[in-house]
Formats: sequence, C-alpha cells, structure tokens
Amino acid sequence: MNVIDFHSHVLPQVDDGSASVEESVAMLRAEAAQGIQAVVATPHFYAHNDSPERFFARRDAAFRSLMATVATESNLPAVRLGAEVYYFSGISHSEILSDLTVDGSHFILVEMPMSPWTEAMYRELYDIRSKQGLTPILAHIDRYLTPFNRHRIFKRLSELPVLIQANASFFLQRSTRRTALQLLERDYIHLLGSDAHDMQSRMPNLGEVGRLITEHLGEDALSRIGNYQDAVLRG
Repeated sequence: MNVIDFHSHVLPQVDDGSASVEESVAMLRAEAAQGIQAVVATPHFYAHNDSPERFFARRDAAFRSLMATVATESNLPAVRLGAEVYYFSGISHSEILSDLTVDGSHFILVEMPMSPWTEAMYRELYDIRSKQGLTPILAHIDRYLTPFNRHRIFKRLSELPVLIQANASFFLQRSTRRTALQLLERDYIHLLGSDAHDMQSRMPNLGEVGRLITEHLGEDALSRIGNYQDAVLRG
C-alpha cells in the first residue's frame, strides 16, 4: 500500500514549519526515501489572528515556489494542499471552511484545543458535517490521550462523523506503541501523518510506521488505512 502523509508542515516560510525552499526539498527527499507517495501540506490556520486572504496568499506562493524548485526532480512525493485549522467557536458556520479542505475534497484537518473538550465543541464537530457537508479529520489524536480519559474521548468520537489522524511518533515511541496499535486495531485511527516541521528536530518519519503496522497487525490493518486514504483523496 502507498502510505500518504496527511499532516506535514513542508511548505517553506508559511508557519513554524520549513524555514526555506531548500529545507522543504530536503523534507520531500526524506519522504521519498521512506517510500511515501504523497504529502498533504497542512500549514497552520488560526482564524483568531489571521485572515483567509493573507493565509491563502502565503500558502499558495510557498506552494508555487516549492513546485518550481522541484520541477526538475523525479520520484518525489506529490504535494497536495490543505490546512491545519485550529478549532474556533462557530467553526461549523464559517464560510471559509470549504477553501481549507484537503486537496479540494470534503475533508478538513482540524486541530483541537489541549484543554478538555466541551459539549459545545463536540456539537460543532458534528455540525461541520451536518451544516457544511465536510468531514473533520482530527489532527494528531495522540496528543490528547494524556490529559483526557482516552476511553471516554474515543467513545464520544465514535459517535461523530469524523476521521482520526495519528502522528508517526505515536507508533514509533516504545512507550506509546502498544496503545497506538490497539487503537488502530479497533479502527479508532484512520489516517497517518508525520507532522514534520523541519530536518532537525521534527523530521519526516512516517516510513517505518507501515512496516510496524504490518508486522504487528498484518496487511489488513494497513489496507484499511489505504481505504480511508483513498476515500479522502477521492473527495
């Protein structure tokens, strides 16, 4: 199966991710060496301190610059545009969500707050689908397992029309690997991402995860992720 990185800050000089086109190219080369076929560029979007116009101008200019630089290179992963949209009150009513989706699909990557989620937040996630026809993908779910009761959060999320993305580090760290595999086996994890920001401290690291999943859970678990990947990119 072709593993897709659904969470990456590979675009240069857009947010706290890649600092230059050269670093972005190095990140894509690292993804290619790990067998990753496509990377979804998901720069941060914070509605409370950024305007859609400024965000799209930065994102699209960075994308064009990166694509111009890699045009002569072969075998690099395809780069697809998206955004990591930080949750905000009223998100389900926002007119800009459809422009922030993954590759123009009906799926949108949403970063939730680190504080406990309220009933209003759960309702907003439900209403993103019911009011706008968009399916939220919850970013790096592994970040919320320590501060929250993980059984409660997954029970609630299983009742919502959402997909769940986990970071590669969740599977790669020995202290969390068992939990990550258990959640994947229960179909609580649907998509994978590196959440890579640079080539120093938060490098692309998704390549090893596919092997780990196959080794511990078999080909069927990886194929299930492939089915979710295909569903998202089909729109």
